Amino acid sequence: MTAMPIQLQGSPLAKATLRLAGWTLRFQGLPAKQGVLIIYPHTSNWDFVLGMLTKWAVGIQVTFWGKDTLFRLPLFGRWLRWLGGVPVDRQSANGIVGQMARELEAAHAQDRFMWLALSPEGTRGHTATWRTGFYHVALQAQVPVGLVALDYGRREVGVQRFVMLTGECAADLAAIELGLCQPQGRRPERASPIRFEA
Repeated sequence: MTAMPIQLQGSPLAKATLRLAGWTLRFQGLPAKQGVLIIYPHTSNWDFVLGMLTKWAVGIQVTFWGKDTLFRLPLFGRWLRWLGGVPVDRQSANGIVGQMARELEAAHAQDRFMWLALSPEGTRGHTATWRTGFYHVALQAQVPVGLVALDYGRREVGVQRFVMLTGECAADLAAIELGLCQPQGRRPERASPIRFEA
C-alpha cells in the first residue's frame, strides 16, 4: 500500500507495548491534515486503553468527545482534557456538531493539523443504530473519514482506509462497512450494526 502524504512520528514505547500485548498496528499515514476518525466496534472499556496506545504509537493528536459526567471527576476530567477530550451533554449535543465542523474548516484554512476521533456507537453497549454526529461533521467540513478497526479476533488495529462522504447515506455507510472489513469486538454481542436511524 502506498504511504499517505501526511506521515507522523509515533512513540517507539507505545509501538513496543502493542507488540508485547500481541497486537499488530496497520497504519500508513493520513490523507490530509484534517479529518474525522471513527473507531469501531466499541464493546469494552479496554477499547479506550487500546485506542490511547494506538494514538501514541501512531503519533496523532486528536480531539474526541466524551460524556460530560466523566469530565466532572476532578483529576480524571483534567486528564481527559489534556488528552484532547471535549465534554458533550448527550441530552443536547446538537450544537457540538456545527461547532466542530467550523473548527475543522478553520484548521483547513489555517493549514493546521486537526482530527476528531470518536465511536459512532456512542457507548460500549449494543445499540440498534449509529449516532450521526461524525457523519454531519465530516460532511459539513468536507474532510475524509478514517476507519479505525479494533479487531480482537485478529488482534489488529487498522487505520488504513479513508472515505470521502457523498451525502448519500446508504452509499456512504456501505463504503464504511466495506472499509472496516467486519472487525470483531472484545464483546462481539455488543457491536452495533452499521446503520443510521431511519
